[in-house]
Parts: sequence; structure tokens; C-alpha cells
Amino acid sequence: MKKMKIGFVIPWYGEDLPGGEELKLRELSRQLQRAGMEIEILTTCVRDRHADWGENYYAPGTSMLDGVTVHRFSVEQRDKDAFTRVSRKLAQGMRLTLSEERTYTREMLSSPQLLDYLKAAEAEYDLYVFLPYAFGTTFYGMQLFPDKSVLIPCFYDEPSAYLRIFRQTYIQARGMIYHSVPEMEFAGRLYDFSGTEQICIGIGMKTDIQGDPDGFRKAYHIDDPFLLYAGRKTAEKNVPLLLKYFTEYKRRMQDALKLVLIGSGRTEIAEEIRSEVYDLGYVTEQDKYNAMAAAVLLCQPSRKESFSRAMMESWLCGRPVLVHADCPVTREFVRSASGGLYFRNYLEFEGCVNYIRAHREQASQMGESGREFVQNGFDWETTIQAYEMFFENLST
Repeated sequence: MKKMKIGFVIPWYGEDLPGGEELKLRELSRQLQRAGMEIEILTTCVRDRHADWGENYYAPGTSMLDGVTVHRFSVEQRDKDAFTRVSRKLAQGMRLTLSEERTYTREMLSSPQLLDYLKAAEAEYDLYVFLPYAFGTTFYGMQLFPDKSVLIPCFYDEPSAYLRIFRQTYIQARGMIYHSVPEMEFAGRLYDFSGTEQICIGIGMKTDIQGDPDGFRKAYHIDDPFLLYAGRKTAEKNVPLLLKYFTEYKRRMQDALKLVLIGSGRTEIAEEIRSEVYDLGYVTEQDKYNAMAAAVLLCQPSRKESFSRAMMESWLCGRPVLVHADCPVTREFVRSASGGLYFRNYLEFEGCVNYIRAHREQASQMGESGREFVQNGFDWETTIQAYEMFFENLST
């Protein structure tokens, strides 16, 4: 049987990216390659999500990362002001004209050189797989060969998901791969994918991880009980709300509970709680697991997720999670796994935290139930088999 060759197209890709779709793809590509597929990454020279999208950080060309071939292509200068104008209007809930939608996609992030490569090398690849949906590399790339294009959209309910220009393009995709059932349901409400093959696979996980709570406490000198947040510390992830609620919790409870933040980005911490918050920045993967095992719970306050790797890792480390009720994906994971609680306002947040702190046996059971949920549905063997079958069906 001929070895399948898959080209994954993503806006940026690198060795030191902290998380998100880039890290997920890095692990997925490695696992697919080990399973016998020929995988190549087709990306730009932009460093990461937070960099200037018109700046070439990496040199164009071909290299290897984790045994996978990576092709990088230059980006060109973009009209940042024009993009800012339309994206601000979009964020305010205003409807864009079709001309403004075109400006949004044109000035987002793309690479003419990458598009030229996709056209020239089309015969070499069985499928092109694009992710995520809201970038020029995906929007323009999928228009070239829709019959051999697969989209991993990473949808959630945000203004850009409603753009007509995206809908017209993505309904022509050969296949769609979702990370969760709520994401798939959301896509079905916005787009007519009746002519597109669709599947919900999720994210593969290393399911044998273990955390050392005592090791974390000794390494970071944190003896008090603490809540943990792991991820990008941005408004997009609703971290300011977590800090606001934690501040109110400390005012009302007057106890020793602390908050530990790990991950990229910066956020403003009020003076009155600065001594109660440990912002550790980047930590090693093992230190992250150790922190999860030591925490009272992991709090994932984001309202906009297509998947949450941190939740899965917390469960694998035996601890419950607390999520925002307005996020369909994380709320459904909590329900399905019986792995935690969810809140919609401050008083619910306080009640959930207090319940988990006061009911240690139930909290441990939530963590254990979550661990079984991840091990039974998100191990790499199961995930890779699903990808292989889906890709083979599309390419026949």
C-alpha cells in the first residue's frame, strides 16, 4: 500500500511554542509519522501568534523538527491599520461589508510563496490539512484544491466565525475534523456541511503522566492550598475575570488560599492580592504536572475553547477542574467526565471552590473520574487510528 503523504498548513510553527494548535499539531504530526504516514508541515516564517504577522523571523527554506519536514515561506508587509479598523468593528459586534470581510482575510496573515508552493506541489500530496480557520493561510489555501482539503477549524463562538466569506469557502472542504461534539454542533448551526465528510476526533494525549505535589511545593516554596491556572494569561482566556473573582474570594473568606498562574503572557494583578498570587511564567512540563497534582483544582475560566488540553492534564494528575458555564466545550467535558464543576457568576465560583475544598474525597473522585475519561477516549493509539481511517477514506 502506498504511504500517504499529508501536508499540514498552519500560520506558524516552531520548537519553543508554548501551546495552542501549534503544539497540538507538533505532537500529532510526530505520532502520524510514527504510524507510517509521510507528514510535512507547510508554514510561514512568522515566529508565533504574538509576533508581527508581517515580519519574517525564521529564514525561508526546509528543515527538520522532531523528525518531520518543515517548509517555511516568507510573508509580506500587511496593512495593519486596515486590519485593525475592521477587526475592531468585528469585535464590537458590528456587521462587516463584504469588502471589509475581504480586507480582514487579506490583512490577517498569509504568504503568496506558500500558496505558490501548494499549487506547484499539489500532485505530491494526498491531502492538504489546514488549521485553524481564521487565517489567510487557511482561507486562501483551501480555495486552491477544495476537493483534497481538510479543515481542522478550532471553532468557537466568536464574531469571525460568522463571516460570510468563510462560510462560502469552507463548505467546499473535502473533510472537517473537530476537537469536541459542541464544536461540531456549533459548526452545524453556522455552515451547511451536508456535502462534507465530518468527524469528531479530539486531541491525542500522553495518558501516563504523573505529578509530584510535594516536589512542586518544595521547588516553589508554596505551602498554602492554591488554585491553579495553566495557559496564556490573556483577556481572551478570561484570566482578568479569574483574578477579579479570586480578589473577591479573598475579601470574603480571609483565609490562606493562593492562586498560581503558569504560562505565557502578562496580566495585571491588583496590589491588594499581589502577595496572594504566584505568577510563575513558563515552567517545565513536569513542573506543570506537579503543580496540577498539588492544586486544590485547576480553573479554566475561558468562554471560548474548542478543546482544553490543560483540563485533560489536570485530570490525568488526579485533580478536578472548574470551568466557566458559558463555554459549551469545557462544560460538556466536565459533565461527560464527572470531573469537576462549573460557574456562571461570582457566587457560583465561590460555592464551587468551597465545595471542593470542603469535600476532599469527592474532589479526588472527580479527578479519578476525569482520568478515566481521558484514558478511555484520548490516548494516542485511539486518536491516530481515527485520523488514519478518516484520511484513507477521503483519499480513495
